[in-house]
Amino acid sequence: MPRKLVVKRGKKLGAAPGTLVHIGDHAQFECTTSVVVYDQENLQIRENVTPQTCHELLALPGVKWLDMDGVHQAAAVKEMGELLGLHPLVLEDILNTDQRPKVEAYDGYLYIVLRMLRFDQTNHQIYSEQISLILGKDYVFSLQELPDDMFDGVRARLREGRRIRFMQADYLAYALLDAVVDHYFVLLEKLGDEIEALEDQLIIEPQPTTLRRIHHFKREMLMLRKAVWPLREVLNQLSRDDYPLISEETRLFMRDVQDHSVHVLDTIDTIRELLVSMLDLYMSSINNRMNEVMKVLTIIATVFMPLTFIAGVYGMNFEHMPELAWRWAYPAVWVVMTVVSAGLLLVFRRKGWL
Repeated sequence: MPRKLVVKRGKKLGAAPGTLVHIGDHAQFECTTSVVVYDQENLQIRENVTPQTCHELLALPGVKWLDMDGVHQAAAVKEMGELLGLHPLVLEDILNTDQRPKVEAYDGYLYIVLRMLRFDQTNHQIYSEQISLILGKDYVFSLQELPDDMFDGVRARLREGRRIRFMQADYLAYALLDAVVDHYFVLLEKLGDEIEALEDQLIIEPQPTTLRRIHHFKREMLMLRKAVWPLREVLNQLSRDDYPLISEETRLFMRDVQDHSVHVLDTIDTIRELLVSMLDLYMSSINNRMNEVMKVLTIIATVFMPLTFIAGVYGMNFEHMPELAWRWAYPAVWVVMTVVSAGLLLVFRRKGWL
């Protein structure tokens, strides 16, 4: 899964527009395609189908959902793109897995890009995966970078014969978008638990590792906001712009997903502000601890300052110092030094400095 803020594009430099070169992590599995064909009465699910089988299934009545796992094999993506008549620039964007969320209208279909996000609790990191959706008149073509399917809930709804079986392809696209946005809430819950635990540690006993974790989560929230912020505009276009492929009824559901995305963004901003305040609290805690140490050192230095003066006076080697010949001079100096020290400590305690 990609972790870099900027993906290297060196192998695309100088290439013509529409050149099909995969940009992203190269996975170690074969690209596979599954097809779901359904209507109100029938449901057919086919796994690991060939492009020729896809061509035959696309001719069937009903709504068709083609789902490809893996986009690292440019030849496989190109073959499916030619089957559906996709523009070369669309195929190029599918293979360039660092796209920001967007929606583009082409002749007969819509191209939608969004980001699927996962939180790894072992490494405390957010991983981002590009999801591409092609919405046609009676089909949806979804492409995922990884085989870890986040659309199992949509498949379960299709098997159970719920509302989705009575709707058209645009509603299927909405269901896939909704599944992605709903997963953001799961991610934010896990992230929130991590940050709450970090906040407790910050209050009880802040350590240098605490500062590193705060900066780490600030970077993770930056990546999260980068993935979610453009999605709000995408959902706004899908719910308000007059796309012929999206019915008025489905636009209402798109508005609901847009509201969810706004909620996600509000939560992200809240967590970012919390992290900033935690950073300020950490610096304040360190400064307070430093002040406590300096206060103790200052008190010790203040107590020993008059004692050092007395010791310095009676450490001078003058011949005619009157106190040097006194019988009780030595214990008298100790008494004076003890009284001075005790007096200073008593004054500090009364002023609340101890």
